Amino acid sequence: MPMSAESVKNSKVWRAARLSVAPMMDWTTRECRYLHRLLSRETLLYTEMVTAPALVRGGALHLLDHDPIEHPVALQLGGSDPVELAEAARLGAAAGYDEINLNCGCPSDRVQSGAFGAILMQTPELVADCMRAMAEAVSVEVTVKCRIGVDDQNPEEVLPDFLDKIRAAGVRRVTIHARKAWLKGLSPKENRDIPPLDYDLVHRMKAAFPDLHISINGGIATLEEAEVHLAKGLDGVMIGRAAYHQPADVLAEADPRIFGTGEASDPVAVVQQMLPYIEAEMTKGARLHQITRHMLGLFAGRPGARQWRRHLSEGASRPGAGPALVEEALNLVLARAA
Repeated sequence: MPMSAESVKNSKVWRAARLSVAPMMDWTTRECRYLHRLLSRETLLYTEMVTAPALVRGGALHLLDHDPIEHPVALQLGGSDPVELAEAARLGAAAGYDEINLNCGCPSDRVQSGAFGAILMQTPELVADCMRAMAEAVSVEVTVKCRIGVDDQNPEEVLPDFLDKIRAAGVRRVTIHARKAWLKGLSPKENRDIPPLDYDLVHRMKAAFPDLHISINGGIATLEEAEVHLAKGLDGVMIGRAAYHQPADVLAEADPRIFGTGEASDPVAVVQQMLPYIEAEMTKGARLHQITRHMLGLFAGRPGARQWRRHLSEGASRPGAGPALVEEALNLVLARAA
């Protein structure tokens, strides 16, 4: 049974969406999300995009693995078949995810060939069918992450029509990447930088759809910028690359500044908290590099950051490397800060 509008608005995940870390392929793995959760207890975390065919046809249920500490955590799905997405959503909800999100924003060729991602901006009726099927399949909230348009579409016309149709399908929360996606002629990396940002359009959409919870995404790199968007009336802000490359800058003060709860976290204490996690994961067969690659930017802009990054980058892939290497790297940071 889908959630009622009132229960959605009162849910923990609705409140957590005030600040979220964007789903990013190869980056927001479960190891990354564990680190981010230690930095912020409140921020909403997203998985990498998981394709519905991989779960339903491929049986790749290991892609749903996550640690209980990650909550609130959302599963992002890629797909365009309502029946298959409904089944994938059921699998995600059964795995314990707090939210199921549909990717309508990724512009990569691989995603386009599967008829999902940003190309779905061209077929809002299909997106509405997908969202309706997903909502009917699960009791957790279903949401959308989209662009303002694609290719030669006029965002002023396309975006409100898109939002109107998914709202009619029961969607109450949407994250809008404030750039167009160019499906031909730009690489996925270029699509993150070259199309101009139109923050004002996203703010106008909030005014036009006051009942929707609207988060803004794209080019936002600091808590200061996030606070500006929230002060202007948006419900949430999603930060991507900055949260990954400078996680402490974005997440360490998120709880007191964005949510008004708790205290700022200490990156040194976070590293110490990661040590038993690293040891436990390595006993299951993980390699140190799988975890520490997400930790390289933890001290970005702080004394000892270069030594930290170099020690982990050079040593984590060596045979026998383990938690002791991380402690050595941390001691280099502490020595520089003394």
